[in-house]
Amino acid sequence: MAEATWVLVGVVILGLAFDYINGMHDSANAIATVVSTRVLSPRKAILLAAGLNFFGAFLSTSVAKTIGKGIVDPSVVTNSMVIAALLGAIFWNLLTWWYGIPSSSSHALIGGLIGSVIAYHGAAQLNGGGILKIVKALVISPLAGLVLGFILMIVIYWIFHRSPAGKVNWWFKHLQVVSASFMAVSHGSNDAQKVMGIITMALFGMGAIEDFQVPRWVVVVCALAMAAGTAAGGWRIIKTMGVKMIKLQPVNGFAAETTASAIILTASHYGVPVSTTHVISGSIMGVGSAKRANAVRWEVAGQMAIAWVLTIPASAVAAYLAALLLQAFSG
Repeated sequence: MAEATWVLVGVVILGLAFDYINGMHDSANAIATVVSTRVLSPRKAILLAAGLNFFGAFLSTSVAKTIGKGIVDPSVVTNSMVIAALLGAIFWNLLTWWYGIPSSSSHALIGGLIGSVIAYHGAAQLNGGGILKIVKALVISPLAGLVLGFILMIVIYWIFHRSPAGKVNWWFKHLQVVSASFMAVSHGSNDAQKVMGIITMALFGMGAIEDFQVPRWVVVVCALAMAAGTAAGGWRIIKTMGVKMIKLQPVNGFAAETTASAIILTASHYGVPVSTTHVISGSIMGVGSAKRANAVRWEVAGQMAIAWVLTIPASAVAAYLAALLLQAFSG
């Protein structure tokens, strides 16, 4: 029993490590546009995002329940399975962070869970319907960001086309602080919950809790880990999203952040896990396309798309190999 308790403690620590890396990796989601438009300094933007990420994590636990029960039956989950899943996801997150590629932490975690379940129980134990529902949301949400970002930018151009550019930029510099704040809240509301679901899954599988309800202490520690990671900043990815992909003005940043935060907060309300990275990237592309098609550096967007396609299978393979190592070590 004592050994099982220590393994559970290890699961919690590893989960919080993933949350920290997630915050560091995905801090660009909330602040890349506001930094690239120079509306806020990097330091102020990161502090703003960290605080609001923490707040957003308390809005709901619906996404946590979807992650915890939508991929595999929690009753068959072991701590070793969770450890392997987290190791696979962490590996992919660190690899893409190192190369400055804005990949999805959500995809990495889902891929890690899939690979771990297959290694321990086989593919038959996977909840195909639940996985399909999650993957649909992960695919549709960035497309929605692209379309809605394009539409919102066209509407803004139509409303302000006769206004002096300097005056428009002055107004949107202030409005972008508001939109960046909503983006940070939405990031916390969706991404922090994913590890809450993983830790709750481990607690339920061990019998530490009787019902699949996220304990309050899990919410608090996950929110803190996400906020701390965001405060650390992910400069490599911020540069890719805010500078390499498209040159943004405050009005563009406002439109992208407003679109993305609306989509993510709606998804969080309905318990649907989406990729904040994909949604904000899709929104930025849509906003840029409204200006002109070649305003977006599509070669950079193409490199990101390749990483997105690879994330679930790559993290699944990494988790599968981690599971084999853990099995060899324990047996």
